[in-house]
Amino acid sequence: MRSLVCSCRSLLVTFLLGFAAFAAAQTQPVRPLLTPDELVPLLRDPGVRVLDIRPAAEYATGHLPGAVNIPYGVFRGPADNPGALPSEQTLTEALRRAGIDQNVHVIVAHAGKDATDFGAAARVYWTLKVGGLTRLSVLDGGTLGWKEQGGALETAAVQSRPSTFTFHYDRRYALSTEDLAAQVRSPHPPVLVDARPEPFFRGDERHGAAARYGTLPGATSLSYAHFFNADGRTLKPVEELRTLVGREVPPAGKPTVTFCNTGHWAAIDWFVLSELLGRENVLLYPESVVAWSRRDLPMDHEPSRLQALAREAKRWFDQ
Repeated sequence: MRSLVCSCRSLLVTFLLGFAAFAAAQTQPVRPLLTPDELVPLLRDPGVRVLDIRPAAEYATGHLPGAVNIPYGVFRGPADNPGALPSEQTLTEALRRAGIDQNVHVIVAHAGKDATDFGAAARVYWTLKVGGLTRLSVLDGGTLGWKEQGGALETAAVQSRPSTFTFHYDRRYALSTEDLAAQVRSPHPPVLVDARPEPFFRGDERHGAAARYGTLPGATSLSYAHFFNADGRTLKPVEELRTLVGREVPPAGKPTVTFCNTGHWAAIDWFVLSELLGRENVLLYPESVVAWSRRDLPMDHEPSRLQALAREAKRWFDQ
């Protein structure tokens, strides 16, 4: 009997310690950007899930220990409008299969090939946050950075216990074209930040799915590429980012909206301004210039018809 009592006490103590550890983990602040070294101890936490967003074929060749796979394409729209929001049902089903819910700390791992690739992780992070998840991080440098730091990779697919999470967009933070057009026409328009490279901002280049050249009216140019170290894959230190952003986009006391062609590069600008620098009321326009350019809406740096024809001819020859 005494041994049974001791055994029960031991089980109770183990349960209470485990519960206390879980509860403590839920109250610990979650950093939006993690280095491979910072990730290592977290992999032992059952409340952490690495979300590998590479294509399934790449995931199968080697992924972080315990990582589940939801390819980036699941979080994107169709080819003619990639920035469009996927349905809530699509994301609900994908996240349930991956065992993700509000209590899980999701660490997004992209391929890590270049700065543009970081945009995939930032867009997924933004989508999950707009859908109600709050415990989110991005692995700086992605899977490639993890491997280069000596991190182990696994090839076996990870099967998670399905969750019951239901994804719902918070439409206050997922601006539609109509929402943004109304704000731009208002007496107090938001600060618009164009995350694309300069040639797009100036109207010299356009995305293949965009109907017109140019940028949104009154926009400021702040290319996503400025945020990265010389390796072109990892983000600069926060204080350096703060100085850079302060020069280009001073705090204005009103909403800031980032955009690009399809809400991919814009997610990087949003991530830096909102998550790393802690600026308030920073929003992302997911469909961006591709959707805006198809409407009868004003654009800056839009070339004349003759200039546009010349640029179209150049595009044709370049391709």
